[in-house]
Amino acid sequence: MSRGKSVNTANDLAHMLDYNDAGNQCTTIQKQIPMAELECVRTMTETAPCIGSFSAVKTLWEVRIQKINEELRKEKEFRQRAVGRLTLVWEERVSLAKLKEKVITEDGRVILKIEQEEWKMLPSCLLKLNHLQEWQLHRISLVKIPEFIGRFQNLIVLDLSRNAIEKVPKEIGQLPNLQELLLSYNKIKSVPKELSNCISLGRLELAVNRDICDLPLQLSDLKKLYHVDLSMNQFTTIPSALLNMPSLEWLDMGSNKLQQLPDTIDRMENLHTLWLQRNEITHLPETISNMKNLSTLVLSNNKLRDIPACMQQMTNLRFVNFRDNPLQLQVTLPPCKNTEEEEERELFGIQFMHMYIQESLSRAENLDNCIPVASATINDNE
Repeated sequence: MSRGKSVNTANDLAHMLDYNDAGNQCTTIQKQIPMAELECVRTMTETAPCIGSFSAVKTLWEVRIQKINEELRKEKEFRQRAVGRLTLVWEERVSLAKLKEKVITEDGRVILKIEQEEWKMLPSCLLKLNHLQEWQLHRISLVKIPEFIGRFQNLIVLDLSRNAIEKVPKEIGQLPNLQELLLSYNKIKSVPKELSNCISLGRLELAVNRDICDLPLQLSDLKKLYHVDLSMNQFTTIPSALLNMPSLEWLDMGSNKLQQLPDTIDRMENLHTLWLQRNEITHLPETISNMKNLSTLVLSNNKLRDIPACMQQMTNLRFVNFRDNPLQLQVTLPPCKNTEEEEERELFGIQFMHMYIQESLSRAENLDNCIPVASATINDNE
């Protein structure tokens, strides 16, 4: 082999690198050079161009490989995003089709009705059904009311009872036509003040959320609210917001932690039904007798020791229950004339209340009469 052939050009090296890895490159070059001329190839003047050319080609090749890998990575990411978008579009179409199957019409209302299915989150495609007037979503494991709820301007009834909702979004206040908000049996801890913007709201149910302890004062702006259920929560007093609601007629605050009723309770002047069972109420304020429209009052399972005499002035009271209270006086109702009357009579009802008050007043009168007699006896002895 001639000396001219002992040194490969840059193109020859590049060709050899296409078929050999970095660990075999020196071996490949050595096989191309005869042993007789090896010392000559190793001289400074001859090896410098070889090493320089080899390094340059290696660098170019590594850059080329890096660019190719980068292009492959970008192409893979693009394909994954494309597949993800197609999957999302497909899932939304499937969800929308499934939701449309749950839309019914009752009493002229367009209603979305789903029960006992798995819908922890409501898909955004639901916005395409923003003409809905009512949601009835029960036992679907829903954990969140979507923030886009405010875009359902036609919504009249929002019934999400018996789910796992933890929060009411402030966007709820963007529903001026909402008349009923039913959120009982959830995990809600507070109510947003923005709810006061639902000026058409007439019915609010938050029973059995277990952790609600107060209502925003702004809710007193709900001039049409007539029905409120706050039973089985953590209220220690009747919220001030309720005392200022002019249209409130029906209130259930049973199974809370009420210890007393506010002296201003008579401000709920239109209230006709008040449920206060299973609380810790120890006495009733005198002002309760000013509630002229009150017809039903349930006070069972409290800590009442007496019934105020002023309650005999409540002439509109038709049903009352004092059962399971540690009342001081023992009152026995007269026997009923027939079995039918016995079945209809509530042992701790309105008749019991009146007899208790009469007995209480009678004992108080006797006690007052006994005091002067005792004094006279003492004076005579003197």
